[in-house]
Amino acid sequence: MTSPDGDTNDKAGVTIRCQDNSSVGVAFCDRFSFDADSVHYAVELRAPGLTARVSEIVAWTGAGDLAPFLEELAADYRGWDGERSWQTDDRDLAVSAVFRSGGHVGLTWTLRPWPKAAGGWSSSVTTWLESGEQMTSLAADIRQFLAGEQR
Repeated sequence: MTSPDGDTNDKAGVTIRCQDNSSVGVAFCDRFSFDADSVHYAVELRAPGLTARVSEIVAWTGAGDLAPFLEELAADYRGWDGERSWQTDDRDLAVSAVFRSGGHVGLTWTLRPWPKAAGGWSSSVTTWLESGEQMTSLAADIRQFLAGEQR
């Protein structure tokens, strides 16, 4: 399930919680922008025994961003075969999606800062959402977050 959140600075954020285990989740927060060409934000992954954060993911305006990918998944609520994937230009955030029977989408969120640096790290969590309403809501929440629109 997704929910608009606010951090202590009262800035907008989005939290995705796994419907199978609510202690597993992903948070988009701390959005800022230097110019009209890009949006910067943080992503946090959480699961029992795991907290991982990348503080500066960059989305370029006009490039293929996360919202259209999620909107495509929501539009295909009846399912698909195989895995679909998306990643930022810098490859520090990646999302892969699979469809399972019963109308659920598994989104595996992977953080990989400095992907080409020696000694880098990566971390992943998988959230399960309903393919219809929850995916549609997530796509809309992410689009608003990246656009900097407040609810």
